Amino acid sequence: MRVLLTGGAGFIGSHVADHLLARGHEVAVVDDLSSGKRENLPESARFYEMDIRTGCAELFRDFEPEALCHQAAQMDVRRSVREPDFDAGVNVLGTIRLLENCIEQEVRKVVFASTGGAVYGEQREYPATEEHPQYPISPYGVSKLAGERYMHYYRVQYNLPYIALRYANVYGPRQDPHGEAGVVAIFCGNLAAERVSTINGSGEQTRDYVYVADVARANVLALESEVPVGAYNIGTGVETSVNRLYDLLVDISGKDLAPEHGPAKPGEQLRSSVDPSKSEELLNWRPEIGLQEGLKETLRFFGAV
Repeated sequence: MRVLLTGGAGFIGSHVADHLLARGHEVAVVDDLSSGKRENLPESARFYEMDIRTGCAELFRDFEPEALCHQAAQMDVRRSVREPDFDAGVNVLGTIRLLENCIEQEVRKVVFASTGGAVYGEQREYPATEEHPQYPISPYGVSKLAGERYMHYYRVQYNLPYIALRYANVYGPRQDPHGEAGVVAIFCGNLAAERVSTINGSGEQTRDYVYVADVARANVLALESEVPVGAYNIGTGVETSVNRLYDLLVDISGKDLAPEHGPAKPGEQLRSSVDPSKSEELLNWRPEIGLQEGLKETLRFFGAV
């Protein structure tokens, strides 16, 4: 299958590219390199340095993709709070323009990187199923939910099949410890450099941490499987506090570095976990890498073990 992969030079996208190529698919990566890195790109993938907000019409005509795997996004919750217009420009308008070209070029399927934590907002139930009420508390969550709703529209109006993968908190090798990084990458980078880490708020806020290779595998299954359209949670269903996460990293790395605590950040949830039962039943996907194993691999990537 010819797969157009947006954001393929990024943390998650580059792992998706590796998995797609290993399965024998032909891959074209589009990335503006604003956060992605050329060194993340597999040699056998075609690369186009472009901004998804343009819609990438020339790329669609040149590559003639059969499927779109849409990973590119403005993914920083805090930036979305500061600059909601920028967040919407990338995550909403960029997605719409890609979908328009999918219709023009008769793309057969779209897999969309959504978010499990942010679309549900402050959860009423733990872990959240896909039917949980969706009331995001950050512009990032709003824009991702809007992307899902637009894909539903294109499915109804143009019969374009889609799968929205609602990721939990993804971590692993290649995650950037700077800028829009997740907390695992930040802590690993600090431990490798023997710098003190700052935990925002009490540290008792929880997240559902899922390893990047498991997430990449979910994307491949979603592209290859004939499953009902809609949203699928990609997570473990297990809550881990930030304090517990840091303690695990310290234990695995063997570095005796106590953290500091700073103020809580606006737009961030107190608790988050997603129920992957639907993905297990229909996609035949379940997380295979446990937290301790995944953290060890991530610390190894950062040179902290």
